[in-house]
Amino acid sequence: MRWLSHAFVGLVVFLVALPFLWMAYAAFIPPQLIFTGDIFSQLAFSLENFRVLGQEGFWDGFWGRLLFSALLTGGVTLLQLFTGFLAAYALKEGAPLLPFFLLLLAIPVELLLVPLYGLLAGLRLLDTLWALVLPFAASPFIVYLLFQGMRTVPEELLEAARLDGAGHRVLLTRILLPLLRPQLIAAGVLAFAAHWNLVLYPRIVAGGKELKTVQTWITDLQRQNPADWGPLSAAALAATLPLVIIYLLYERRIVETFEEGLKG
Repeated sequence: MRWLSHAFVGLVVFLVALPFLWMAYAAFIPPQLIFTGDIFSQLAFSLENFRVLGQEGFWDGFWGRLLFSALLTGGVTLLQLFTGFLAAYALKEGAPLLPFFLLLLAIPVELLLVPLYGLLAGLRLLDTLWALVLPFAASPFIVYLLFQGMRTVPEELLEAARLDGAGHRVLLTRILLPLLRPQLIAAGVLAFAAHWNLVLYPRIVAGGKELKTVQTWITDLQRQNPADWGPLSAAALAATLPLVIIYLLYERRIVETFEEGLKG
C-alpha cells in the first residue's frame, strides 16, 4: 500500500504546484497563442510578454517597487522576530498571556482592517511608511512558533546558567538565541512570505505611488489589462521569484522546525 500513499502525495503536490506551473508556462508563451487559445498543441518559448511589460513602462517602476518591497518586508520581518523572541521568552518565564496569543491567531486579519484604518487616520499615519510597519510590529504566530521552540530547551540548562549568575540578557543572547536559530530562520521566512504577499491592506492605507508594494503594482497592471494573461503571468513570475529563492535556501530549516513542533 506504500505506492498508493506515494501516489496520493504526488497527486496533492501536483495540484498544489499546478497554478505555479501554469504561471511559469504562460509567462513564456507567445501572445498570439494565448489569444487564439491554441496553447497546448505546440510548445514555444518567447520573451515577448516581458518585452510588452517594458513597452508599458512596467519595469521602470517594478524594480523600484521590488526593492522597496524587499526592504519593507525585510524590516518588518526583523521587527517581528525581535518582538516575538522577547514575547516568547516572557511566556516561557511564566507570563499568563498564552491564551491571549492563541485568541489572536483565531481572528481573521480582514476583521481588523476597519479598526486599523480608523486608528491610523486618528494618528495621521495614513499614506505614510509607518502605516505599513507599525501594525505588523508583532505577530502572534511568530510568538507562538518561537515559544514552541523555547519549550524544547532543557530547563536544567537555563537553571545552570542562572546559578552561574546569568541574567535575562545572557540567557537570551548567549543561550536561547543560538539554540533557536532554526526556529528563527523558519519564522523569518514565513513572516517574510506573509508580508510580501499583502495586497488589500497596503492598497487601503498607503495609496501613494511612492509607497506602492510590488503586489499592489501588479494589481494596477491587472486593472489596466485584465485579460492579457501573458504579461500578467510574466509580472507575477518576477514577483514570486524572490520568495521561491528564499524558500529554497532555507527549506531544510523550515521542515526541521515543523517536524520538531509535531514531535513536541
